[in-house]
Amino acid sequence: MQVVKEKFLEYIRVQRRYSARTVELYRSAIEGFCSFACPEAEGELSEVQLKEILKPTLIRGYIAQGLEEGLSARTMNLRLSALSSFCNWLVRTGFLESNPVKKVFRPKEARPLPQFYTQPSMEALIEKEEDLAATEAAEAEDGKEPFGDLRTRMIILTLYSTGMRRAELCGLKVGDFDSGRQVLRVTGKGDKTREIPVPDRICKELLLYLKRLKEETGADADGWFFVTDKGKQLYPAFVNNVVSRALTGEEGFSGKKSPHVLRHTLATHLLNNGADINSIKEVLGHASLAATQVYTHNSFEQLKQTYLTAHPRAKKRR
Repeated sequence: MQVVKEKFLEYIRVQRRYSARTVELYRSAIEGFCSFACPEAEGELSEVQLKEILKPTLIRGYIAQGLEEGLSARTMNLRLSALSSFCNWLVRTGFLESNPVKKVFRPKEARPLPQFYTQPSMEALIEKEEDLAATEAAEAEDGKEPFGDLRTRMIILTLYSTGMRRAELCGLKVGDFDSGRQVLRVTGKGDKTREIPVPDRICKELLLYLKRLKEETGADADGWFFVTDKGKQLYPAFVNNVVSRALTGEEGFSGKKSPHVLRHTLATHLLNNGADINSIKEVLGHASLAATQVYTHNSFEQLKQTYLTAHPRAKKRR
């Protein structure tokens, strides 16, 4: 079974070009199911045992157990998708005759609206960070803002201004910024490349940051756009910590504090300010319009609240 699993993971990594994180999620889903269906094997299943456990009844039991343990329907559906891809590959290789996952009903997911921060909150945060940067520079002997604080400010500004994903930020290189055309070239899911327009004001900020980055690290066009304290490529947990620390305690930033919420925030603000939904789709790098349309619900909720607040017949009578 180990050989079969590793061949499949190599297939999705090399031929399908899935990200390292996605490959690990698939590995976890497959190994989790095998441990549930045949715990006595302790992960060392034979090919005969693997074929025996890939049955709809056991897959249903695996999903039911996950839900009973408090895992969300979304999480279990993601695991089902991973198992289904594995089984489809086994069918193509002749190991299975059919995909058993297709006979399993998927748990219904709740569709919560994407969380986002208000535009006044974001503007106040950015202005506060700029004021703090000016103060720190004035107080420093060399007249410069501490590089760590500059990096934090630019990470927040870049995430919010471009709506890029956390992994896209980590993979960004100095050469991906075309200051002449005012665009950032981003490599997204499936190694698909897109260009994100950057406002003139943000371009100037990025140019100043890159100048300082070169002074600090000597980074050239092939160097990482954002680096750790040791000058290495950023990693997801580092970005999470930067965002969480920057937003914690700030007014208007209750709830989850993450890079992805900043992405939701830009999409919602663009829509509320009249941007075309197809344009937002291209900026975010969504594969389908359906993924972008969820932000129209946020926009509608804001419209509804404004309408009810202003409507003369909606006000309570004294």
